[in-house]
Parts: sequence; structure tokens; C-alpha cells
Amino acid sequence: MCKMVLTLGLTLACLFGASNVNAETPTTPVQTTEQASHVSAEIQQKIASLTAMIQEDVNLLPQSKGEIKSIAEYRIKNKTIELRSLIDELVNAENIDYPFVTPLVQSQLAFLDKVGDYLNNDITRLKSSVTNSSDDEAILLQVSAREFERDHYLKAELQTINWAEKVNIDVSNIKQALRQRLIIRADKLQSLVTYTQNELQNAVAEATAAGKDISADQKLRVTNLKERLKQNSTSLSIAAELLDQLQIDTAHIKQTLFSVSGDITQDVLNFNVASSLIEEWMSVAKDQALDNGPSVTFKIVVFTLIIFLSSLVAKVVTRIATKAVSSSKLKFSQLLQDFFISLSSKAIFAIGLLVALSQLGFELGPLLAGFGIAGVIIGFALQDTLSNFASGMMILIYRPFDVGDLINAAGVTGRVSHMSLVSTTIKTLDNQRLIVPNNKIWGDTINNITAEHQRRVDLVFGISYSDNIEHAETILKDIVAQHPKVQATPEPIVKLHTLGESSVDFIVRPWVKPDDYWDVYWDITRSVKMRFDAEGISIPFPQRDVHIYQK
Repeated sequence: MCKMVLTLGLTLACLFGASNVNAETPTTPVQTTEQASHVSAEIQQKIASLTAMIQEDVNLLPQSKGEIKSIAEYRIKNKTIELRSLIDELVNAENIDYPFVTPLVQSQLAFLDKVGDYLNNDITRLKSSVTNSSDDEAILLQVSAREFERDHYLKAELQTINWAEKVNIDVSNIKQALRQRLIIRADKLQSLVTYTQNELQNAVAEATAAGKDISADQKLRVTNLKERLKQNSTSLSIAAELLDQLQIDTAHIKQTLFSVSGDITQDVLNFNVASSLIEEWMSVAKDQALDNGPSVTFKIVVFTLIIFLSSLVAKVVTRIATKAVSSSKLKFSQLLQDFFISLSSKAIFAIGLLVALSQLGFELGPLLAGFGIAGVIIGFALQDTLSNFASGMMILIYRPFDVGDLINAAGVTGRVSHMSLVSTTIKTLDNQRLIVPNNKIWGDTINNITAEHQRRVDLVFGISYSDNIEHAETILKDIVAQHPKVQATPEPIVKLHTLGESSVDFIVRPWVKPDDYWDVYWDITRSVKMRFDAEGISIPFPQRDVHIYQK
């Protein structure tokens, strides 16, 4: 383990060169060869690997140009971000391994110093190439982009200084130097932002004065100045953020940023310029209409005709499908019939739409492939909806209920009035309309109350212990037999059921049609009360005998 730490230290030293950073080691004891680092071997190996990859790309920079150089810088930036993420975890760990972490922080200070020099030299080179020619705008945009990269470097430098303070490295001189550089940088950026803002206002004024005769160079200058102002103000904002972290007053900087925000977001082309652009577009559209008008008109006519014929065919198919599913020997449920009818018409219209789009020049292959990709994305985004869709398909296939059935599902009791592949509409017995997601219904117990042709009414009546059992039983049988809605088959049951605490209980169980359930229930209950009163049979209520003993 100690050998790996030593190797990593040598690698970092080779990568960043001799450090000219005025940083002292922490006051914690130096790790001896007998001590083992508690940083895992995996982390150490990863840091060593990232360092080696950064070194390889750093070696390529001096002889690289153009896109090869950009790729090398891109790789160095990404690998450095990954390396700094690991260092940040080590620095902020509860038990910091000072002998292992300290060289990493010192190496980052040295590395950032080299990066600062590299960016300064590149910016100086770009500025020296400005020659008051037409290419100056592009060069100045490159300078602004480099300055934006330097913003990230400065943020990383301040973070590294914070790391150094946490591992007890004396970086007071480095911090003071950074503070001075940020103050000078903020002052230069503030002047640059103000200058660019004035130039943008002048360019907009010139474009406004030109009106319809505005040139392409004037438009380009306005666009470039707007982009430069945006980049410079962003850099100034980052400088203000870093100065705030260093407890330096930035009120004047923020006032400047606030003043330029309107120029960045405003529409730099006024009504006259916009109207000239619209006229140009209209002129181009006119030329296109004259050249391609007949063919485009013919394609539009064919497109409209195909859509019209598709809608007619869809209506005919809907009628055929309606007759087919309603008279099918498979005895489709109403829900399944509606599904097939809707699916057939929409499928025909979708095919007609695709054919019509092909007449306008759309390639159906890429279009269908795009629909497939969009379907996958939408599928992930609408998982709950797809779950409802799948549940709706299961309900259509297994048909646990149909439209008009009285069901109890998902904690809701009522009649099914409508169903789609996503939800089921239920009207409760008190005429409330509830829309229940299908996955709630399919994932719960479904009680189809009206699925069977008969339903048993369960009633319990109690009489007093002093009443005649045979007489009461005869009355109950007579009441059930006389009710017109009670079915003879199966035969109603009237039996003595239990001997309760206060009453002798009879069960009365007639069979009725499901729609007659509550009518029979209420009618028999009312008739029993009236007959018992007329025949002198009492319906007892709970009572207790209380015995008092005197001693």
C-alpha cells in the first residue's frame, strides 16, 4: 500500500513538474513506511490511472493543433473533473488520510497554476492576432470563450484552496494572490461589459436607422455583440460569486450586471428591421409558390382526397364491425364490442393518414421508426397509464363485468356506465359518477352483484321466548310465499336459527332477481313487523334481569 502511495506521488510530480506553490505540509505526523493508508486500493488505483491519462494528453498539447488540440483539452478537462471529484470525497471524509491527501491537494495547486499560465498565453496569442479586419469579431468571440474557461479554472482554484486549508496547508499567500487577481479581473470585465453594451446599443441604432436596407454585416454585428455581452456578463457574474465567497463587497458589480441584463434579453431588431425580414421571407415564399405551386397544390388535393376517403371507409368499417361483433357466436361483452368497433375505425383512418402523408413526400420508414422511439420514451414516462391500459385489456378479455352490471370493486359500489382501456366509469347507487383507474379494479376483488340471474336475500327476525315458535314460522312462510317477486325455485328457507340472549331468531332466505333485491328486502321487513304486531308476536329488544339481594 505504501508503495502505491509513493508511486502516485512520483506520478503527480512528473505530471505537474516542480511545484512553485508556497504551501507547507500539514502539522499532522508524516506517514511512515510501517503505516498503511486507509484509502482503499481501488481509489488509489483509480487516481493513479486518471493521473496517467491526464499526463498522456498533456504531453500531446505542445504539438497539437486544431481539432486534435481541442480533443486533448476536452479529455484533460473531463479526466481532471473526475480526479477532483475523488479528491473532494477524500478531503471531506470524516477520517482524513493526511499523508495521502496532502500531496494530491498540493499537486492540484501546481496543476491549476500551470493551467492558468496556459490559458493566459492562449488568450494573449488570440488578442495579438486582432488586426481590425472582418475576422476580428470571430477572434473576440474565441477570446470570450477562453475567458469563460478561465472562470471554471478560477472556481477550481478557490475550491482547491479550501481543500488545502482543510488539510492544514498554509495557503494564505495563494489565497491573497487569488483575491487580488479576482479584483483586477472583475474590474476589467466590468469595463469590458460596459464597453460591449455601448457598442451593442450603437449597432442596434444603426440597424434601426437602416430599416429595410439593413445589411447582412449589420445583422451579424448585432448578433456577435449580443453573444459577447452574454459571455462577458457571465464571466463577471462568476467573478462576483467568487469575490462574495472571499468576503469582498461586490455591490457595484451587481449593479452593472443588472443594468446590462435588459440589453441581453431585449429583442435587438425593432419593428422596422423585423418587417424587412418578413418582406424577404414573403418574397422567397412567392418565388417558391410560382416555381413549385402546381405540384404542391396537386399533392395537397390528393392528400385531402385520401383523408376524406379514409374517413368514409372508416365509417363503413365501423358499421360492419358493429354488426359483426353484435351477432357473433362468441357473445362478446358490450365492453369488448365497443373496443373492437373503435379499434377498427381508428386503424383504417391511421392507415389512410400514413398513405396521405406519403403523397406529400414524407418518408414513412423514418416516420414509423420515430414513432417507435417515441413510443419507448413515452412508455417509460407513462408507466402508470400503461398499467391501466394492460388492466383494461385483461378486463376486456376475461369479462368480469359488463356495461350495466352492478359491481363492487376498488372500494366502490355502483353500476358500470362506461369503460375505456384506461378507466372505468361507475355510477353509484346515489347517482354519483366515479372514474376509477383500471389497475385499481383489476388489482382488487371484483364483486359482480348482477352477474348471476338470482340472488338470495338474507333476513333475520327475532321473537320473544314466550311466543309460539310454530305460529311465528307459519307467518314468516306465508309472508314470503305471498310476495310476487320471490321466486319459487330455489325454495325459500325459513328456519329457527339461534337462541339468542334476548330472542329466538329465525332466518328468512328467499331467492329473487338481482334487480328486485332491495324491494323484497324492504317489503318483507315491513310485512313481518305489521303481521307480528297484528298476531300478538313481540319482537324483543336486548334486556337484562337485575336481582337485588339484601343482607
